[in-house]
Amino acid sequence: MVKANITKKLTLEEFLALPEGDVNYEFVDGYAVPKVSPKYFHSALQTALLFLIRTYCKGKGRTVAEWAIMLKRQGKNWAPLPDVTYISYQRLPKSWNKNEACPVPPELVIEIISPDQTMKEFAEKAKDYFAAGVSRVWIVDPEWMNIRVFLSADSSQVYRDNMPIVDELLPGLELTVRQIFEEAELI
Repeated sequence: MVKANITKKLTLEEFLALPEGDVNYEFVDGYAVPKVSPKYFHSALQTALLFLIRTYCKGKGRTVAEWAIMLKRQGKNWAPLPDVTYISYQRLPKSWNKNEACPVPPELVIEIISPDQTMKEFAEKAKDYFAAGVSRVWIVDPEWMNIRVFLSADSSQVYRDNMPIVDELLPGLELTVRQIFEEAELI
């Protein structure tokens, strides 16, 4: 198993050259920061979201899990690792086929709250995503069975149960929290 030395400050290039291992890392303020190890609810929701959004985006873009994105945060290189990313073929051409970090901000990133994480942490991260050019951020809260959709850094709406999540940025996509949690076999 390969582990990154998270106590040593790295350049973005050094971070991106780290070998793959059993732990996933995000690049924050020059350090490789380990992501929280996902539990069952997290993994089930990630799989459900991938399936549902990938079905929607066939022919429109790419939907992937745990793909590093090269962004800027407070003027510094930042490579977050969202649980799910959707990027259209307008932003990332269909012909783009490289085994590297996403080079441009995607339309949508989805983060799933794990135990010991808070909505407040993710609301702050959503602000960083918007400042870096991401268009939408969804934060999934398995404990409260809701999804907070950030339309901007200062505007969000909480969806529960059968409230349809509809967004002009993703025309034709209509999901409900119940549908996602049912697909994940959590209700």
